[in-house]
Amino acid sequence: MSIASWLHRELPRVWQSRSLTARLLTPIALIHGVLLSVRKLAYQIGWQKQQQLPVPVIVVGNVVAGGAGKTPLTMALVQHLLRQGWKPGVISRGHGRQSRDTRAVWPDSSPAETGDEPLLIRQKTGVPVWVGASRAHAGRALLDQHPEVNILVCDDGLQHLALARDLEICVMDERAIGNGWLLPAGPLREPWPKPVDLVVHTGLSNLKGGYQARRELADVAHDAQGRRVALASLKNHALDAVAGLARPEAFFNMLREHGLTLQQTTALPDHFDFAAWPTQALTRPLLCTEKDAAKLWRHQPDALAVPLHLTPEPAFWDALDRLLPAPNKAG
Repeated sequence: MSIASWLHRELPRVWQSRSLTARLLTPIALIHGVLLSVRKLAYQIGWQKQQQLPVPVIVVGNVVAGGAGKTPLTMALVQHLLRQGWKPGVISRGHGRQSRDTRAVWPDSSPAETGDEPLLIRQKTGVPVWVGASRAHAGRALLDQHPEVNILVCDDGLQHLALARDLEICVMDERAIGNGWLLPAGPLREPWPKPVDLVVHTGLSNLKGGYQARRELADVAHDAQGRRVALASLKNHALDAVAGLARPEAFFNMLREHGLTLQQTTALPDHFDFAAWPTQALTRPLLCTEKDAAKLWRHQPDALAVPLHLTPEPAFWDALDRLLPAPNKAG
C-alpha cells in the first residue's frame, strides 16, 4: 500500500479524536494556523486585494478536509436560482484536473481537463461552467462569454480569499469538525467557528445552528448508453461497487441502505482518474457514483452510475432568498 493510500484511509480516523497520533501532528498544525492568520491579515489590511465581480457571488464550501456535499448542494442551489428567475453560472477550481488554464466546461469535456465535479455540474444543470485556478478569472471569462448570467455560484472556495463574495454557505456532514484541530492534526482547513451566512448539515451532528439537508440516492441508475436500471430490481443480486470519493464508504453504506448486497467494494482516493482501470467483462453489475462515471465509463461503459440527490429543508431556501436581492435588481 502506498503512503498516499494509507494517509487517505487512516487520517480521517485520526481526526475524530485527540489521540497520540493527532497530538504528535499538532506542531505542524500550529504552523498551519500561523500561516492562515498571516494570510487573512494580508487581505484585511490591503496587502492582498480581493477581486470583485460585477454580479452577486455565492461561495459554497466547507472547513473540513474531504467531501461534505458541496457539489450536490451547488447543483441544488443552481436549480433553485433558476426557479427564482436568476440566470446562474458556476465557477470552480476544477480540483484534480491535469490542465492549469482557465476554460469553459462543456457536456462532452474530458474530466481530466476540467475536473470531474465541474463536468458533472455542467451535465446535470445545463448552466455555463468555467474552471480556473483563479476563480475571479474564471468568473470574468464566464461573464464575457455569457453576459446574460446575473449570479455566480463558486463550487468550493471558502478559503479562496482572493475572490470577493456576497454570500458564504458552509456545508457540514456527520463528522462535524472532528477533533476540532487544524490540519494535519485534525480535519479543519481553518479555525471553526467562523462567520458565514448559512450552514447546511448533510448528516446528523452535535453542532448547533444551521439547516438540515437530506442526502439520498436516486431509485434508478444508468449506464453510458442511457440504459436505466431500477435499484429495486438489483435486490437479492450480488453486486460490486466502486467509488473515488473522500469518503467512499458513505456511498457503499447508502447502497446497502437501499437493500443491496455488495459482494466487493473498491474504495479509491478522491478524484481518482481511473486511467489504470482494467476493462473487463463484468461478472456482476458494477455500481459507481455519477462523479466517477465520466472517467470510469471510458473503460467500463456498462457500469451503472447512481445519482445522489441533496434536498435542503424549506427554511434554508427561505433564508437564502432573504439574503439575495430580487433577480431583476441584481447587478
